[in-house]
Amino acid sequence: MARGQRKTIDEKIAAKQELIEALMIRVESEQRELEELYEAKRRKELEAVSNLIEEAGLTPEEVTAVLQQYLDNRDEMVS
Repeated sequence: MARGQRKTIDEKIAAKQELIEALMIRVESEQRELEELYEAKRRKELEAVSNLIEEAGLTPEEVTAVLQQYLDNRDEMVS
């Protein structure tokens, strides 16, 4: 069986460099997509918390005070 013309080492190097560059572009694209997903998740979580605060009729200051009290109590229990 006849084989095709063999690539030179320089051609193989160039092909690998092109492949790596293409993969790096793909990785960057996937990283951006992952960051967008994390941001969407964060927005959804914040929306749920905001809805809960609104339904409870609390002000942000009241929520902050309650959370701070909880954290202080938790720290005292751990110590």
